[in-house]
Amino acid sequence: MHSPAPYPALRLRRLRQADWVRRLVRETVLTPNDLIWSMVVHEGEGRVPVAAMPGVERLSVREAAGAAREARRLGIPAIAIFPHIDGARKDALGGAAADPEGVIARAVKAMKDAAPEVGIMCDVALDPFTDHGHDGVIENGRILNEATIERLVEQGLMQAAAGCDILAPSDMMDGRVGALRAALEAAGFTDTMIMSYAAKYASAFYGPYREAIGSAKLGAASPDHPADKATYQMDPGNTEEALREVALDLAEGADMVMVKPGLPYLDIVRRVVETFAVPTFAFQVSGEYAMIAAAGANGWIDYDRAVLESLVAFKRAGCAGVITYFAPKAAQLLGA
Repeated sequence: MHSPAPYPALRLRRLRQADWVRRLVRETVLTPNDLIWSMVVHEGEGRVPVAAMPGVERLSVREAAGAAREARRLGIPAIAIFPHIDGARKDALGGAAADPEGVIARAVKAMKDAAPEVGIMCDVALDPFTDHGHDGVIENGRILNEATIERLVEQGLMQAAAGCDILAPSDMMDGRVGALRAALEAAGFTDTMIMSYAAKYASAFYGPYREAIGSAKLGAASPDHPADKATYQMDPGNTEEALREVALDLAEGADMVMVKPGLPYLDIVRRVVETFAVPTFAFQVSGEYAMIAAAGANGWIDYDRAVLESLVAFKRAGCAGVITYFAPKAAQLLGA
């Protein structure tokens, strides 16, 4: 970096004095092309508000198809969908996860029919379908890695057959990306992409999402139900481990990688981008959304500005894009 001229020859405020020059020299630019719209689909009709996420609603299959058309209109390239199912259909193994007639399969088909130009990303995970709320198969208080992967592969193949463009395994089981990639190739889904949740941390910021999908509260520590997800999601204190996780997922066939949560982990995003130079995304998760939405609703912050500022931060850190519940709001603001 060259030595700057001394004041007053150099006055950095000269390049801030008007909107036109600020726009001209802006280093990071956010557009709708940088957004993946995160949404929850449910088995019933209409829209169901999520109390912990003001402004977010669970959408029926019909409403999800309409949302795909809205994404196309707003210029949002892709939508990530997550399921809410009737608790009576949940079981210990998450059997409904691979149901070819289930809400995810029906939503994918409806959305692709409504707006084929919009990409659809599906969560590959068991927690919306298990009665214990964990992302895997439990035996004697332990999450079984290989048994869980078998279920995830069944789920991923169902999603690909329904027309899903991107599989996004979020479970953090070891080896699941390689197993999914091998299964996709064997089944002829050679163009189906994988965006791995490569560095997913055991975070407190996921709470509102669990309400949104109707995930069971994790039980207290017991032989059958571990108290949290710390045995498979990453420790928030670790950085080098994130790089190891990303390297493994890329070696196993991931096309893109993700860091989750988002804003509290931008240092991880920057390290991943600088180390691997691959398409890297971050998830602005439910807790991040809820804090901004609640503060905006109470008049404590400028809601519109905070939404865009938070999303610019992801781009500034090096993200290729961000998965966010704010996508339609942000796209509207950017198009204004």
